[in-house]
Formats: sequence, C-alpha cells, structure tokens
Amino acid sequence: MHSSFLRLASAGLMIFVSARSNVAQTQCSATLSVATDVANELQSKYYDPSSGLYNGGSTWTDANAVEDLHDLMLAANVNTWAIAGNTSHIGRAALDSSTDWTSFIAGSYDDAQWIILGLWKIADYKSHVGQDAGPFNDAASKVYDIIAGQWDTTNLWWSSDHTYKNAITNELFLLTSAEGYLRNGNQDYLKNAQATWDWLKNSGMRNSQGLWNDGLDFNTCQNNNQTTWTYNQGVIASGLGALYTTTKDQTLLQEAETTLDATLKYLTVNQILKESCDDAAGSSSSCGPDGQLFKACFFLGAIILTIPLKHIRGHLILGTLDQACAVLPRLGRSAAQEKYSSALGQQASGVYHYGKNSVNDVGTIWYAPNHGGSNFTPKSSTSGLEALVAAAKHAFNFVMWFMPSVLLSSRLGLAGLFIAFPAVYVIPYHVAALRTLLIHITVF
Repeated sequence: MHSSFLRLASAGLMIFVSARSNVAQTQCSATLSVATDVANELQSKYYDPSSGLYNGGSTWTDANAVEDLHDLMLAANVNTWAIAGNTSHIGRAALDSSTDWTSFIAGSYDDAQWIILGLWKIADYKSHVGQDAGPFNDAASKVYDIIAGQWDTTNLWWSSDHTYKNAITNELFLLTSAEGYLRNGNQDYLKNAQATWDWLKNSGMRNSQGLWNDGLDFNTCQNNNQTTWTYNQGVIASGLGALYTTTKDQTLLQEAETTLDATLKYLTVNQILKESCDDAAGSSSSCGPDGQLFKACFFLGAIILTIPLKHIRGHLILGTLDQACAVLPRLGRSAAQEKYSSALGQQASGVYHYGKNSVNDVGTIWYAPNHGGSNFTPKSSTSGLEALVAAAKHAFNFVMWFMPSVLLSSRLGLAGLFIAFPAVYVIPYHVAALRTLLIHITVF
C-alpha cells in the first residue's frame, strides 16, 4: 500500500509539473506574440532606416529600443530585426572605427551608459547567431573608459557641465561596472562598482520610504527630494544584482529588495507602475519625453530575484537563459521570486489591457484605461515592449493570459485546467496576484 501511495503521489506530481509547464509555455508564447506585434509597430511607425534613428526619440531612448529588439530576438530565438544592430545609430557608430565617442556622447554621462548597455545586447545577439560581436564590445569598452575617466574622487557628475550629481548616472555606473566585470573580468570594473556603491549607500539619496530621489542639491550636497522615478529604482537594483553575482554578498540583494518593495508599494496603482506625471484622465500626459521610457528601466531590477539581469548572459544567479519559454517552472520557489515574478506579469498585463492600442502601439498609461492622458511615442512603445519581454523571460507562471481562446487551444484542454488551476495558481500566489487573475478572466 505504501508503494502504491508513492506511485500515486509520483504520478500526481508529474501531472502537476506537466500542467504547470504547459500553462506557462502557453502564456509565454502568447506574450512573445504580443511583444512581436509591438516591436513590428515600433519599427514600422517610428524607425527611420536611412538614419538609424527613431522619429521622436533621442540617443539614449533609441539605444534602449535597439537593445529591447535584440532582447526580444534572443528571447524568441528569431532574427526578425537583425539588421537593426548594424543600421541603428549606435550600431553604425560601433562599426565605424573612426567614430569619436567623446563627441558622440556629447558630455552626457548618463545617456552614454545606456549606449553601453545597448551595444552589449547587440553583441550578445551577434554572438548567439555566430556573427562578429567584436566591434560592439570594443565600442562599449571605449565609451565605458570615457565615463570612468570622469570619476570625481568619489562619484560621477551628471554631465560635462558639472552642475548636478544625481542618482541615475551613478546607478548606471554601478551597473555597467559590475556587469562589465562579469563580461571581461577586468578588476578595474569591479573596483569601480564597489566604490560607486560605497558612495551611493552613503549619499543620502535614498529616502525614508526606501526610494531613491533624483539627486543632490548642488549647494548643500543633501537629498534634493525631487521625483522618485521608477527607473532610479530599477537601475540600482539591477546594479546590486550584478555586483552580488560576483561577491555573493547577500546584503546587496537585501538592499535591492528594499528598493523594489518600496517601488511596488509607493509607485504603483492596482499593482501597475505609475510615474507621478502619469494621468490617465488628463488631456495628455505631463511626463516629459524622457519620462515616457522610465518604466521600462524598472524591469532591470525587478528580475534580479527571479533570474537576475536583462543584460547579463552566462552569469546567472538562478540559472536561466536569455531565451524565453525554455525553462520549466520551478517548484518551491522563494517568496521573493514569486513576488517579483507576479509583479512582472502584472506589468505586462497592464501593457496589454490598458497600454496597447488597436494597432499595437503602446502609450504611457498602463495602470488604468486611457481617457486621453496616454502619449504614444517610440519611447513609450519601447517601454511597453520591455515589459512584455521581461514577463516572457522571467514571469514563469504569471497570470495575464487566462483568456478562453488560449485555454481552449492549450494542450491541457479543460480537464487539464481543473487539475492545474488549484495547484498552480491558487497555492503559489498571494492574494493580490489571485485578484489580478480573476480580474483578467472577467475582462476576457
């Protein structure tokens, strides 16, 4: 009888794992399909192949768009937009050995580091398809050296004007230094990452809520109490995750989790990210051009406790790949992993239900239906694209896609649903995630 029970338990576990895997695979594939539609609209509506620029974009936001296209190609294992690596503004500069990168970055030390991240992702894709990644890695190293050369005793200025010391520039330097060390093993990168974190944690820019304000007052060197943008939270969490990968210092993950938890508590509505300038009911969003992309950068940090970084390939905390839909959902995942996986899925759900319009352009409002306040730009569309890719890659069992058409086409069938639903969705998810699931079942 004991052996019969074990056989029955084993069979039940196999059904559980298979059911959970099939549901996650269906969800992941559906999400990648929506991301593909968004990427196609981004390229057809905004991208100018003659210049390699996005109409209505800027250098740093264009770098994010190109990065996210390559992230999607790696996730879906496709080559749809492969030409963008060479024809984009930053790609062309990387392939031109005569590019003067000091002139190219034009004294903008934060924007320059988004270029580094974009070049690294192009290089990752090139390596994946067996092409020469050298020019892109070399260009990233040149830009990094320029930024490292601007180190001012303990930190970086925002720009060559030397009028502002802010969070994002130094958070990005933490990230590019820590990730750069993982990529090239250069000890100078690791030293820079450690020095940057030492300064940031003592800078006073993190407020009593656990959120990072924009920067320091020029006259007093105290926290200026300016906006706690979502990207300030995501970038530093990602940098801490990269540094943890090398040092295995658990306090770095604790610091990152403090920031992510504060973001989900204070910078969301209905569990969906909302910038302070977002207003679904307004005549138009009051977010400036840069703010239209900020939410995308939150996803850098939100995945560190599910599977770490958007940018790192081959140096992973929990052992996954850049490719989506390729890893079975894990049993016994930690509370933190469940929490952030759920959060990633909720953002993708907001993009799908509220952010995306009928032609697959994504606006700035994700947290509620758009009543005139959502702006549709290449920046907002890039932001939505990253939300979808991050969910496909890292929210293994997120709750967005329980629509009847998907259920009926699933290999599980309805019988499998009755087996899978209680074990997969009720047990692991906290109340907020379950409530989101019920809402989305109702919507569809």
